[in-house]
Amino acid sequence: MTYRETVRSLAAYREQIVAIRAKIRAAQAAVEPESVQDYEFGTPHGTRRLSDLFGEKGELIVIHNMGTSCRYCTMWADGFNGVYQHLADRAAFVVTSPDPPALQQRFAADRNWRFPMASHQGSSFAADMGYRSESGGWLPGISVFRRDKEGIVRLSDTRLGPGDDFCSVWHFFDLFPEGSAGWEAQYRYA
Repeated sequence: MTYRETVRSLAAYREQIVAIRAKIRAAQAAVEPESVQDYEFGTPHGTRRLSDLFGEKGELIVIHNMGTSCRYCTMWADGFNGVYQHLADRAAFVVTSPDPPALQQRFAADRNWRFPMASHQGSSFAADMGYRSESGGWLPGISVFRRDKEGIVRLSDTRLGPGDDFCSVWHFFDLFPEGSAGWEAQYRYA
């Protein structure tokens, strides 16, 4: 297939992706929200409840991060850092992990992260939200919550992983015929 023919085929596939995303949004709009408890988190400012993490916003994006032990979660968080101000204009945003707050803060400072972080260490939050594996490990993902006078509900969630829609690195690599070609995320590059 010639370059131009391939470009036309790829454009058609991308149009299909746009149509599928519209179906995803429609399905998401029809979902019945899930009521959740007002969990407690550790923060640099002491214990805070899930309801506190909303700040003045009615909606909250929570990143389920596996913590400092995961290079890939670090890469995703690096990307979220770049769009944090845009996201925070629409909804509150926080990255949660099992790491204690002091470790989170040191790691965030080293990476120049601007977003708030909270520790779910010692709580059932990640497991209750479906981000704990059967073997007891942590899983990465995103949950979106809404707070109103009735309480807190989860509107949606999704897992994070190579090729997902939340890390642009994979999509750049997809422009190469061999994709990521076995590339692996690192904390630092030479």
